Amino acid sequence: MKTYERTLLELALADERIVVLTAENRAAIRNRPGELGARFIDVGIAEQTMVGAAAGLALAGRIPICHSLATFLTLRAFEFVRTDVGIGRLPVKLVGGVAGFLSDGNGPTHQAIEDIALMRGIPNMQVFCPADQAELVAMLPAVVASPEPAYVRYNASQPAVEHATAFEIGRAEVFGDGTDVALLTFGFLLEHVSRAAELLRARGVGVRVVNLRSLKPIDERVVLDAAREARLVVTVEDHFKTGGLYSILAEILLRERTTARTLPIALEERWFKPATLARVLEHAGFTGEKLAARVFSALEELSRP
Repeated sequence: MKTYERTLLELALADERIVVLTAENRAAIRNRPGELGARFIDVGIAEQTMVGAAAGLALAGRIPICHSLATFLTLRAFEFVRTDVGIGRLPVKLVGGVAGFLSDGNGPTHQAIEDIALMRGIPNMQVFCPADQAELVAMLPAVVASPEPAYVRYNASQPAVEHATAFEIGRAEVFGDGTDVALLTFGFLLEHVSRAAELLRARGVGVRVVNLRSLKPIDERVVLDAAREARLVVTVEDHFKTGGLYSILAEILLRERTTARTLPIALEERWFKPATLARVLEHAGFTGEKLAARVFSALEELSRP
């Protein structure tokens, strides 16, 4: 499988405008400095400086691609992202590492679980959450080519599903057409939501799974179809409930004057307990088995007179 690092290099070699930046976080791009030379810039542990420099490069006609831990990129450098990049509507690309549960062993200071709320709140900022490395690689050319600023949750997970829908900005991927429950999710949680869907189908539940890899712009048609056709709409996200996918769903439904039975599964006013990823998912209730049990219970509740 082609990696993010290889794809990024190919894009950079084909377009001299691309400049790769990092704030001393080279995990995804450790082999690129020698190949890109002056077009690889490590500013050290200074995310604000990196974003400010990226804005200057963009004003000079470059396409800067910035790398840092998601929590520091979206929180520590937020004012610079908003003011230097957002107000100028500059094509700076922000790639945040170990977002959401992928920060597993880290405590609250390193947990990016409000990043989507922050980034989508900036006018014209696009937000992408690939389910795995295959989807990350597939979306990268379109993200880089877009004239808008963008935030990407970096995800190098191995694919747990076979993607049948080519990536397009603003287009979701749908698995199944069940009308009992629609499971809306994004990022690496697609693997666990897909497992939950299998378990629910085994119990006779009609399920559709919606992979919202593009959260801004979002595929409103697919979201509305799910809300109108399914008895229950479930949002599953490794993010605070406020400002993330559940909030996006609510905004769409209110604007379209549509209602739906909903079940938000997210982090509610709390950070998650650090551990290995498997234990984080188990403790927080995001394994396929626990998701399926919660959804089945909600469906049973709906069926009671």
